[in-house]
Amino acid sequence: LFKMLFIGYTFGIRSERQLEEQVNLNVAYRWFLGLGLRGKAPDHSTISRNRIDRFAGTGIYQEIFDEIVLQAIGRKFIDGKTLYTDSTHLKASANKNKYEKQLVEKSTRGYLEELDEAIEADRAAHAKKPLKPKEREPQIKETKVSTTDPDSGYMIRDGKPKGFFYLDHRTVDATHSLITDVHATP
Repeated sequence: LFKMLFIGYTFGIRSERQLEEQVNLNVAYRWFLGLGLRGKAPDHSTISRNRIDRFAGTGIYQEIFDEIVLQAIGRKFIDGKTLYTDSTHLKASANKNKYEKQLVEKSTRGYLEELDEAIEADRAAHAKKPLKPKEREPQIKETKVSTTDPDSGYMIRDGKPKGFFYLDHRTVDATHSLITDVHATP
């Protein structure tokens, strides 16, 4: 069932009903799933129930991805010497006009605190007195939060469409151009 969802995702099959039909017709899919020529694909409702009830919230997708990466490392397809990371915007399934405005603290505060800690550690390592703590008022900004997909972020960039998006970060090993990690952020 997981492999069927993998086929659907990889080949852009947008419904479980259509996925069931494609698996029953496509010999390559049947071979990948181990169905042979006479086996019948699971019913679309079985695929759907497993996706919603059995796989959701389990971390199974990440576990399988991690295992594939570990197997690729074991077979020397990934050596980790040269890695490339790139990001791209993915449109969220959210109406850009359905949102609530919220006040949020800007995310630079955590970064600035990390920099201050590093400076203090360096000063301590060189037997220097600590600097006086800086009083920083938290910077607050107004942001749009989608009512249909609150995990996404609202993007406004020159030359790009406005709306709710995710930023998809992918790291690729240069040896055989295999993806070693994926991380999505709003």
